[in-house]
Amino acid sequence: MSLTAGIVGLPNVGKSTLFNAITNQKILAENYPFATIEPNVGIVTVPDVRMNKLKDMYNPTRFIPTAYEFTDIAGLVKGASKGEGLGNKFLSHIREVDAIVEVVRCFDDGKIIHVEGTIDPIRDIETVNLELTIADLDIINNRLEKVSKKARTTKNKDDLLEVEILEKCKKYLESNKPLRQLSLSEEEQKIIKSYNFLTLKPIIYLANIKESELGNPDNEFVKKVKEYANTENAKVVSLCAKVEEELSELTAEEKQEMLEGLGLDSSGLDKLITATYDILGLATYFTVGKDEVRAWTFKKGMNAKQCAGIIHTDFEKGFIRAEIMSYDDLINYGSELKVKEAGRARLEGKDYLMQDGDICHFRFNV
Repeated sequence: MSLTAGIVGLPNVGKSTLFNAITNQKILAENYPFATIEPNVGIVTVPDVRMNKLKDMYNPTRFIPTAYEFTDIAGLVKGASKGEGLGNKFLSHIREVDAIVEVVRCFDDGKIIHVEGTIDPIRDIETVNLELTIADLDIINNRLEKVSKKARTTKNKDDLLEVEILEKCKKYLESNKPLRQLSLSEEEQKIIKSYNFLTLKPIIYLANIKESELGNPDNEFVKKVKEYANTENAKVVSLCAKVEEELSELTAEEKQEMLEGLGLDSSGLDKLITATYDILGLATYFTVGKDEVRAWTFKKGMNAKQCAGIIHTDFEKGFIRAEIMSYDDLINYGSELKVKEAGRARLEGKDYLMQDGDICHFRFNV
């Protein structure tokens, strides 16, 4: 299941430094606007202690954790929706992602210029969000211009419904609210899905702070970001992008030693990855054995047949049933055999809703 989170924000807020940490790639991270021109894509693995325990239990030939993509997108400036800076390119790239990580500068440093000259995270957030809103409104207005007249003339039910929903979205955006906060029925969501609205995507605000503030990350800037995020039920993650970049260059032992020295139990990057995984509504099931221990990503609410199709389309087409045990039961009982002896293993049909931590073996026939 291919999913992507896009890292966005104004120039010089720490996006490319964060991306270096995410992928441990040394992409261009210079102290001037538009250092990032083409989107850089990197794969991250989702931190999951369960995988390490399964690895120790099975000692497999192959060990494959679940992963997804982060994309670093060119810095946005005021007027991007009208083509300013790298506006059109920025907006086309962000339309392709599933979730948005908006990096907000929450530290003052005279050595690092700010595109607006001063540090004001709420102004920065509103600049980015306004450009996304204007871009969505442009799409709606262009579509309404094409479909409204046709709908009035033909009285076609589908066209009339589309116009109604687009007018609803337009009114909401004009009230300066993102579409992700708008209550939409399942049918309405299907109708507007093809438009790939920017403000409909789930968002995390990433507060980039100083290393000296890691022990007490809620500085005055971060508090303002959290207050803003609360108004739209969005998440906030605080980290120091520069520290995360340094951590990414260390061995596991060195990383743990540095984290302890900073008084942290986990890296900010791990928290960001977990938070992004969560807002995308994702969960993990496992397949295990001596040949391979592997984590598979699925959308919460998917059934067993659909999840079998993530492995291979033949698994879904010829689905018979799924043999399932929970990760907790496997750890508690110590082996698959003991889980079965305790009556905790079960056979599930195609309509079974998969749960995070299920360990599965799919039976199929094609």
